[in-house]
Formats: sequence, structure tokens, C-alpha cells
Amino acid sequence: MILTVTLNTALDLTYGVPKLVPHAGHRVSDMAERPGGKGLNVARVLSALGHETTVTGFAGGSTGSALRELLATLSPGAADPARRTAARVAGATPEHPPTTATAPAPAPVTDALVTVAGNTRRTVAVVDRSTGDTTQLNEPGPLVTADEWAALLGRYEELLAGADAVALCGSLPPGIHVGAYAELVRLARTAGVPVLLDTSGEPLRRGIAARPDLIKPNADELAQLTGSREPLRATLNARRRGAHGVVASLGPDGLLAVTPDGIWQASPPAKVLGNPTGAGDSAVAGLLSGLVEGLSWPDRLRRAVALSTATVLSPTAGDFDRAAYEELLPRVGIEEHTTAA
Repeated sequence: MILTVTLNTALDLTYGVPKLVPHAGHRVSDMAERPGGKGLNVARVLSALGHETTVTGFAGGSTGSALRELLATLSPGAADPARRTAARVAGATPEHPPTTATAPAPAPVTDALVTVAGNTRRTVAVVDRSTGDTTQLNEPGPLVTADEWAALLGRYEELLAGADAVALCGSLPPGIHVGAYAELVRLARTAGVPVLLDTSGEPLRRGIAARPDLIKPNADELAQLTGSREPLRATLNARRRGAHGVVASLGPDGLLAVTPDGIWQASPPAKVLGNPTGAGDSAVAGLLSGLVEGLSWPDRLRRAVALSTATVLSPTAGDFDRAAYEELLPRVGIEEHTTAA
């Protein structure tokens, strides 16, 4: 079982409009509603890859109830096959046909969320269908009390006993101390469970000092942490701060990994247009699933890049385009660096 922790869960709403025009009214052409927050997005992708997953964190109020209802009833996995198309991936050639492996059956996602008195937040993504650009609006989360945090810690320790790996994902809701992720990292390490941390700002700075097995910052988060925007220098700097491994998201340029086993950059075969919401979460799912399956670092990175790119191609945040993923996977480029980690 893979455990994901989302302290600031959300009900994700995606609105598609033909063209987004400032200061104008819009008619919504399509709309989707998903249980969200980074760790729940990770869990949905893991389920589609065939990995049993448990989600914990906080949910409360009417929005939290709606989130949990969707979590229980939403069919896990990638987008509807009728809405998928590998043709959107530029650069396809006869030498690189889509893979023909049968997709695994979606695995269960278990709800182990802790109920809080406050109302779970909503996030709204407005997608301009003419360009693929997305405008994101994120509400603040509910105020979490000391007793509610203590309840989460108790549940987390219980769940660690059956976990093969754990992902700690996203922002902190009001009321949670800034060292919360550092505390959760230490508990996972004490339990002998590999832990991936995906957050930003001071929670990342505190969390990395607790020596997680892996962190996955994007370029802006990495620059904020290290003061450098040169990808390799910043990633090496982040690893020296305490993480055993660092996988940095470089947007359309793929992923850069600095690990105890070596340094690699993984790049998609072509740049794609679409909605990037959830692409980083799909990369986390690729890294975690590769870890528990015992894949080599290059193969983990290939999976993570293929999944994140296929998520950009999906019309709905948090889903990935299965056909695009299968086509992209063997075509992700891997370059090994000789600089010592």
C-alpha cells in the first residue's frame, strides 16, 4: 500500500471556456468536479497504475462531505477513452508506435481522512480552450485545531505500519505549525518507510532538514529554497541540505534527478500544449510507483515524465491521457550527468 498525505485537501472545480477575456462574462462550455489536493491527485494516478493507495489528511464541512462522496464513487483512472488521442503528441513516428501493453486494472483508494470542524477549501481552474492556458483560484483551507492535528498524527502512525512508501504533499492549512512536514518525515523514517516530500517555502525548508528520501520541487520552489535558478547547481544545493535525493521539475524540459546513485535528466520527446494542472502530482505518482516496484532511476524518471506530459494533454485536472502516456513512455529521453552527486 502507498500512503499519501494531503493536509490541505480541496474540491477541485475545472471550468472550460471557449476564450477567457478579462473583465467579461463567460459561458462555461464544460465543467468537471474532482476530489483534490496534491496527495489525492497522486493517489488517483497511482490507482490507475494498479497500486493500492490510502489517503489521509483533513476534510470537513459540506465541501469536505462532497469531496469524500466523490472519492468513494469516482471511477479511478485516466480520462474517458473516447476523449483520448495520441495524435496530440507532436513528433510521433513509425519507429515509435504506442505501446500495446494492457493497462492494469484500477486499484482501490481507501479514505482515511480525518474529519475537522472547518470547511474544506475549493480550487477553481478556468481553462481557455482556445489556447490551453489555465487560470487557477485557490481558497484558503480550514483552521485545524491542536486536537485535530493530534488525531491526524495518531492515524498517520497507524497507517505507516502497512505502508510501502508515503508521499507528503501540498500546502499547510491554517493552524498547522510550519514544522509539520518535518514531524511527519521523522515519523516515517522511524517506521522505516520511504518518504517523498512535495511542498514549498518554509515547510519545505524545515522538512528537508528531517532528511526525507526524496523531494520534488519545481523550478520556482527550488530557487526559493537555494537562491539559484541554474537547475543543476540548485538541485545539488538542495540535496546538500538534507534530502537523500532531489527530483526537480523543469516544466516542459522534464525532470532533473540528483540521487545517491547518479544524476539524470529526463525530457519528453516534444513540447505539448494543454492544462498543466496536476502534472507535478502525476510525476510524484510515477516516482513512487517506480520506487515500490524496484525500478531503476532512469525507468522511474521515464515513467514520471511520460505521466506528467500525458496529464498536460488531459482535458481534466488530475487525470492523464492513457494513450498518450503509453506512446510517450518509450520515447522519453534520458541523459546521465558525470558531475558527482
